[in-house]
Formats: sequence, structure tokens, C-alpha cells
Amino acid sequence: MKFLRWLNAIVVLTFLTSCSGGGGISIFPTETPLPQPIVTVFGAPDADAALAAYLDAFKVDDYNAMYGLISKVSQDTVTLEDFARRNRDALNEMSAGSFDYEVLSSLVSPYASEVAYRVTYHTALVGDIQRDMIARFTLENNEWKLQWDDSLILPELAGGNILRMDYSTPSRGNIYDRDGDVIVAQSDAHAFYIIPGNVTEESLDVLLSEARRLCGISVEALAEEIFNTPAQFPIPLCEASTQESERIRSVYPSGLEWEDYNSRYYFQQGVGSNIVGYTTFISEADMETYRRLGYAQDARVGADGIERWAEDYLAGQRGGDLYVVSPTTGQIVTKIGEREPKAADSVYLTIDGNLQFYAQEAIEGFTGAAVVLERDTGRVLAMATSPSFDSNIFSSNNPNGPAKSAELFQRLDTPLVNRAAQGQYPLGSVFKIITMAAGMESGLFVPESTLDCQYHWTNLTDQVRNDWTWDHCQQRLQAGNECNTPDSTPSGVLTLPQGLMRSCNPFFWQIGYVLDQNNRKNDIANMARAFGLGSPTGIEQIAEASGQIIDPPTVIDVINQTIGQGDVQVTPLQVARFIAAIGNGGTLYRPQVVEKIKPVDGGAATLIFKPEANGTLPVTPERLKVIQDAMWEVVHNSLGTANFRLRGLRIPVAGKTGTAESGSGDPHAWFAGYTLASESTGLPDIAIAVILENQGEGSDWAAPIFMRIVETYYYGNPQSKLWFEASILGPTLTPTPFGGIPTETPEP
Repeated sequence: MKFLRWLNAIVVLTFLTSCSGGGGISIFPTETPLPQPIVTVFGAPDADAALAAYLDAFKVDDYNAMYGLISKVSQDTVTLEDFARRNRDALNEMSAGSFDYEVLSSLVSPYASEVAYRVTYHTALVGDIQRDMIARFTLENNEWKLQWDDSLILPELAGGNILRMDYSTPSRGNIYDRDGDVIVAQSDAHAFYIIPGNVTEESLDVLLSEARRLCGISVEALAEEIFNTPAQFPIPLCEASTQESERIRSVYPSGLEWEDYNSRYYFQQGVGSNIVGYTTFISEADMETYRRLGYAQDARVGADGIERWAEDYLAGQRGGDLYVVSPTTGQIVTKIGEREPKAADSVYLTIDGNLQFYAQEAIEGFTGAAVVLERDTGRVLAMATSPSFDSNIFSSNNPNGPAKSAELFQRLDTPLVNRAAQGQYPLGSVFKIITMAAGMESGLFVPESTLDCQYHWTNLTDQVRNDWTWDHCQQRLQAGNECNTPDSTPSGVLTLPQGLMRSCNPFFWQIGYVLDQNNRKNDIANMARAFGLGSPTGIEQIAEASGQIIDPPTVIDVINQTIGQGDVQVTPLQVARFIAAIGNGGTLYRPQVVEKIKPVDGGAATLIFKPEANGTLPVTPERLKVIQDAMWEVVHNSLGTANFRLRGLRIPVAGKTGTAESGSGDPHAWFAGYTLASESTGLPDIAIAVILENQGEGSDWAAPIFMRIVETYYYGNPQSKLWFEASILGPTLTPTPFGGIPTETPEP
């Protein structure tokens, strides 16, 4: 080592002598200086590589690696924690999401070296910040170690100066429905609550009625809560805009109170909250990511749904002024950069606000979902889920927020799950549409194929399988009645379309059995996947589940799959999508929730979403027509499984009932169908899928919800009362169209 050191010294002295032009050693020539040399000393490590290693670690926020590359003297002056904090804080305050660097030159001696380099920080708020700097190294154990101080982040930070950003944040953009009616906007609002001790006998009935009208709260549940809550303990109700709450504030029943606040407000008690989402303060885990994007620490960001998907549009382009500040006095030392903010954009949804309101109301009290698509485009007109939630509870300004959000997160019925797109269920008999298509496309079945549909099917020896008519017969016998009704006697000899109309289980088990016997056991699974099941629909703007379609390993699995049971898992959104495809002639569209993005000043749309076909049903037009006709018969034939419940519907529709065994409790009730009224009404046809968890038969429960949604779409509001409405929903309300005040519906 001593020899190498002497050799290095000789090389340096020889070089410096030659640079002096003779006549002795001159480190600083008096004549015109030569360009700064790049000097490499024999035996010394590469200083450029040492700087690159440090800056590459800085690029990925690897502060441990960076700290290991600084000198022992530097480490003695700053701890790892403080070192990491100072570097991280500077990048965050600059809003520097990334940076580039280049080495300009280097000067190396046996024990010290200098590397000149240029750094360009790419910031979200003030554009690029470029600085030329010099990194100084000392040799430790034959490795170059960086002499670190704050000026290696920015020269202006020498001496411990710090960065401060003065943020300029534009107002968040609004969210509108397809007709331009506001769904979300900054607004004055009122948080209503009840003081139980102030409620009088005279005010109770009025209070309950008005609270039900405004907030949709069960009268019975609210009365019980009032009677069982301490006198001065407030009971949060709901939030409403000035217009929405005009009636209840004018009535002002004793016991009712409210507080005014201003916030990002979700109108109609958060109609469509499962689609729209909500905003929250940035979490600690995400803070650094958002700071690098130019967000202040106290900013609110989209946390779910459209609020999250459209964050870049709704938040606008933030601006700011970046200053260097003295750490002791807090005085501004210099200004590094600035940029003016740009206004946010507003988002227009494909959602029909009025239809969304009524669809949500129709499934209130149930657990389930309803999806409405424009049949020939894929636009989502409504996507209701129950139980749901009100996005207003997440507002930091809402006085009711803390209590209601705490209650929300204690609930076990998962109201934050959007069951329409994330719920995964067995499909039951609606799946028979797919089995019918697979049977015909295999060539082993034709529309004229027949089967004698009796109570039982015994082709497999593992068990006797019963048709649904058998179950109805047993129910009648237990009630002391005879099995002499169409729904309790065997259907008899049926053609394939009649098998779908009657939802004959044995017919579809037979299709699966024949396919399996002909080495085609995967045909139904393949057809289901071609119908869009088992994979995301591509909706993109909201979170969705994939569902599940598995190639059945055994004939028993094939048989279970034929009627949508076993391993079959679907989402209501997937079902509405393939039902729409059946109705429109075979085209699967990507479901679409966002219609356009427009500047808040009302200028031309900057982004317009158009219908996008992303699949075709692998069914010939002739066979598809057979399926369509069979679905028509489900509704309009007196023996169809949906005929009784939909008999009063004046709009022409086709559909399929489904009753899916859930594995626990009562079965899930399904109904899925589409309308055929565009020529007579001038309105685009729609496709609807409804599921009610553990509720019973699809014809009894889901089909009436389907009818309610169809009526609302074509007439603006429901036209008939559902047979179960009083018992499930309590006193019936008929709200006025979206944005209005509900009024009670008189009893028939």
C-alpha cells in the first residue's frame, strides 16, 4: 500500500509539473487556463461511479443506501433518520416526482476528488428545477465517500435553509348526471339531528313523517331510537341542501335541530354513492406519493368510485410558489419557482339521476343490487346497491360525520361494497340461457328437441334431482292443499324454448349430461366465458370483481353448472351486460359510467366517451332469435315463470327468472331482462339485472323490482305498488323526479 501511495504521488507530481509548462511546479498557471481536466489516478476507485450510485439510490428513495455512501465525518453530523427526513422533505416540498442527472467533469487526487454534475428535478407544481453542483469525496478504505450537506439537494439549502411551498389549489370539479343535474358540488348544507328530550307528543308524528320524507329513515326504527336515547343525546338524521330541506325547516317540529355547514356535498343524501365514491384526507401511507404529485398535507383526495378514478380531472392542476426559508427566522431567503393553478374539470356521468334514485329506493330494505344498462350502447343508467351509504358522512365539515362514519364502520352488512359490480353470486336459472345456447351451438340440440319435464331427473345415480315444481308441490301439501296448480304440477313434454320459458331443471340437466357424454363437458363453461362471465367487464371507472367460471372436472359439476350453481360466480353487472347483448343482437359492450369531461367554465368537452363493443356472443342469429323468443314467453305466456308478477306491465319486455341456492338461508332471487319499446317510445331500450340476496324466488321478489325500474324509466316515476312494499319498506313514498321533495303515495 505504501508503494502504491508513493506511485500515485509521483504520477500526480509529474502531471502537475507538465501542466506548469516547465520552470517549477505551478498548480494555478498565470496564463490563460486550460479546460478543467478529467484526471484519473492509477489505483484509485471511480468517483463518477460513486456519485452515480448515490444519485441512483436517491432516485428510488433508498436512504439507507445513500447514507452508506456518505463519509464517516458526514455520518457523525447527521443521523440516518435525520438524513432521510431532510432529503425526503425536500423532494416532497418541491413536489419532485422524479429527477435526472448528468456528470459534467471530475477531478481526482489520491485522497480527495470532486465531481461536477447537473440535476434536473421534475416537479408537479413549479416545473423543472435545474442546478449545477459539485460533489466532494474523500477516500475511506479505498472507497470514495461523499462529504454530504444540505446543499447537495439544492445549493440554496446550504447552512440548513429549508423549502416551503405556498400552494394554490383550484376548486374541485363538480359531478353531474347525464342530463346535467348536479350530483356532487361545493354547497351550503344542513346537518339534521334530533334532541329526544325536546320531542313532544304533538310533534312526534310530524317529526317522524318529515324525517322519513327527507331522509328515508324507517318510522318505526326512528321512533324506537327516540324513546331509547337519553334526553339530551343527539340522534343524527341526514344532511340536505337548502332546497332539499326547505319543507322540513319550514315545518320545524319540536325536537328537530340542524347545523349549517359548507362542504363538497353529495345531493339527495348521496344518491349513487356506490358509484360516485367520496373524498378523504390523504392517509399517512399515501402522503409521500401525493406530496410528490403536488398535494398539500391537508388536501382531500378521491377515495373511491368516480371521485378516485377522475382525481386528475376533478382536482385540476395545482399551482404554487416555492421559497427557500431561513430555519431560524422563517424569513424568505429566495424564491425558486412558481406556477399558476389551472381550473378543474367537471365530470358528466351516463347515470340517469332520477332512475338511480328510484332504483336505489326499490331495493331499499333488501340486500342486493340492480343494474340498468342502455341496451344498445353499454351506458350505465343506474347501478343501485343495498345496503348503501351516504358519501356526505365522510365530509370533515359535516357535524353528523364522526358519529355516522363510526357507525358505518361497525356495521356487519358491508354497505361500502358495491354489490352491483363487486358482489359475486351463483346465477341460478338465468344461467339456463347460456346452457341453451351451448346446447344448440353444439349441434346436439335444436329448438324442436323435446323432453318430458317431470318432478325428478335420475340419469345420475348419486342422487335424485328435483324440478322446482316438486318443491312447490311439497309446500302445498304441507299447507293441506293439493298439487293442482301450474307451478306445482310437472310441466310435461316441452320443446327447448318451452323448457326455458318453464325453467325446467331436468331439461337443462339433460343438456349438460348429453354434452358430457359426447366429450363436450367444457362447452357450457366456454359459452359462459364468451358471454363475458368469469372476467372483468372492463368498466374501469369503478372497482369490479371478475366472478368465476371453471371447467367442470366431473359430470356432476357439469350438471350443477347447467343451472348456474356449483362453482358459478357472477356479478350483476356482468349479467346485465350479457342480457343487453341478447337483446341487441349479440354485441357485448364495455359498460360505461362516464359520458364526458368538461371544463368548469362550460367550454367544449375535453374528453368524450363513446360506446365500445368488446365482444360478440358466439351464437348464430337464428339461434339467438330462438333465445329471444323464449325470453319473451317467460313474461308473456301464461305458463311463463314471470307472467304472474309482470302481468300488469304495459312496456314490452323479455327476461328470465332465477332462484339460486346460496349455500345458507333462503335462495337468492334473480330477474334479468330487457325492453323492446324504442320504436313506440322513442327512448333507447334498456337491460336490467336484479338480485336480492337470500330473499326467495326470483319471480316473486326480483321480477317486481324489475317492473318498478322499467316503469320509472319510461314514465319518470313508479306506476304501481309492489305486493311486498308495505312490509319491506314501511310507509310508501313516491319522491318527485331527481332533485325534488318526496310526497306520500296514497294507499290504493
